[in-house]
Amino acid sequence: MTSQVSSPAGQADEASEALVGGQRAPRSGHAGAGEKEIRRLDRVIIRFAGDSGDGMQLTGDRFTSETASFGNDLSTLPNFPAEIRAPAGTLPGVSSFQLHFADHDILTPGDAPNVLVAMNPAALKANIGDVPRGAEIIVNTDEFTKRPMAKVGYESSPLEDGSLDGYNVHPVPLTTLTIEALKEFGLSRKEAERSKNMFALGLLSWMYHRPTEGTETFLRSKFAKKPQIAEANVTAFRAGWNFGETTEDFAVSYEVAPASQAFPPGTYRNISGNLALSYGLIAASRQADLPLYLGSYPITPASDILHELSKHKNFGVRTFQAEDEIAGIGAALGAAFGGSLAVTTTSGPGVALKSETIGLAVSLELPLLVVDIQRGGPSTGLPTKTEQADLLQAMYGRNGEAPVPVVAPRTPADCFDAALDAARIA
Repeated sequence: MTSQVSSPAGQADEASEALVGGQRAPRSGHAGAGEKEIRRLDRVIIRFAGDSGDGMQLTGDRFTSETASFGNDLSTLPNFPAEIRAPAGTLPGVSSFQLHFADHDILTPGDAPNVLVAMNPAALKANIGDVPRGAEIIVNTDEFTKRPMAKVGYESSPLEDGSLDGYNVHPVPLTTLTIEALKEFGLSRKEAERSKNMFALGLLSWMYHRPTEGTETFLRSKFAKKPQIAEANVTAFRAGWNFGETTEDFAVSYEVAPASQAFPPGTYRNISGNLALSYGLIAASRQADLPLYLGSYPITPASDILHELSKHKNFGVRTFQAEDEIAGIGAALGAAFGGSLAVTTTSGPGVALKSETIGLAVSLELPLLVVDIQRGGPSTGLPTKTEQADLLQAMYGRNGEAPVPVVAPRTPADCFDAALDAARIA
């Protein structure tokens, strides 16, 4: 029997590989003479926005991990452009990461950010429409020069023409401060600029009393083969923290207490739907005592599964990157005929192309897992718009007399169990 898994490309789950209830970041005391004021909030929505090369996804991911380790309930919304290498500083090239965290149970990443971090004029213009009056906006003033502003249609600087008067704007020369903080490392200006996202992360970590140890450990691990770059990023991160602590422009910091339904202390993994599904397929292969074969053609947002499974040859996993979607499922079906646990991964446009071979698998009664990581639109569609758009196609997109069980996971972590269930049914 052929079994199909239909899933949205999972956002980060509400757990991270860190100690929940871990050590809180340093803080100043209650407001007094020369001291910072601390305000307590029940929830906050933060959006990091910048050019695709500014590292907004990494910045958001690290803030998310520290927030999860602190014990807040959270929901995230990564948003990256569909265009391939859109010109730097243009509206189509803006990438953002939104995080909603609270001291109580929340269900969505939110609509209107309380804080917008804009790394350039394009990021400000692309996101200002979502920001409510009175919200805080942190802007990298180094990028608000004539040419970058002209690229997105600003005739005058929004930082000076009064158009942002309804917001609490914090102008910060992020690039200059980062380069100054990294002088001792002897990096080129371009290399030093790359760490400005860590400066911004340090500043936001100070504002919301996020733990810092996990991020420093992560940076040293990520750049283990380049210790100078690792220490430069850690230094930029600390410089951002210290800037928040010492500057008069940030007189207030905020506390969001851990959620009452927080996870018990322990080690948790920050996991996406694609990663959980990959691990589930490997587990299914081991339990069934069958070699795992993946026949696939790269397609956003399913390619992560191909990338991940290719790392696990030690578990008898064989991955095949075919020349197109039809060849991918054809190879998988051949592997099923040969006795393998056969899988093909795709998105909605690929399911349309694979339909004929799915029908063949049903008629031959061969076990085959078709994994549909969903996105909006037919054909080329909207590759960065992940949504549950393929359900009817998964249920009915075949010839008559070709029934296929459909397993639909409900969360990123549930993708692990869904993979096991689908393999068992097939």
